Amino acid sequence: MAKCGACRAIDEGKTMHLKAKKIETLVRELLIEIGEDPQREGLVKTPSRVAAALEFLTSGYRADPARLINGAVFTQETNSMVIVKNIELYSLCEHHMLPFFGRCHIGYIPSGRVFGVSKLARLVDMYARRLQLQERLTEQISQEVMTSVNAKGVGVMIEARHLCMMMRGVEKQNSVMVTSSVLGTFRESTATREEFLALIGTHPI
Repeated sequence: MAKCGACRAIDEGKTMHLKAKKIETLVRELLIEIGEDPQREGLVKTPSRVAAALEFLTSGYRADPARLINGAVFTQETNSMVIVKNIELYSLCEHHMLPFFGRCHIGYIPSGRVFGVSKLARLVDMYARRLQLQERLTEQISQEVMTSVNAKGVGVMIEARHLCMMMRGVEKQNSVMVTSSVLGTFRESTATREEFLALIGTHPI
């Protein structure tokens, strides 16, 4: 099966960097096209700032999950659900390259191995720092958690606000998109799903 461009980029160079000078040139051209003067005081450094921002905001393409986890998986015999909730996330919608932001809740049932707690937040950041669909982001996080510790089950929920809906288009300021992905026992057991939902709770974002 042919790989997408993002996947090829990850495979070909884990430490690859964006071509900053090329991006700066493109941003200057964009400023001219929208009717601005890239030489005016407030915009002189904008191309380099945009290049640096994109380097950070798309750094997930150049990250390796194995290196990110970096051995922070520990042996622990427990059948209890592990939950990390209210993980802040910021991403870019792939349709308009406008931000969406919100919270991610992750629950999993270990089968002998558990994550160092900060690694779940780092996994969220890795997948969020790409051009994304919220639906895909939710699935990617749940699949990574499932495979990294061979969990018995995983549940992931994301609640997010999308500026492509708030700033433009339908301009609905109070809309919140909710997506979930459940694998293993979270999919098979209604009781497990209900426990997960009860423990993460729901609060306005």
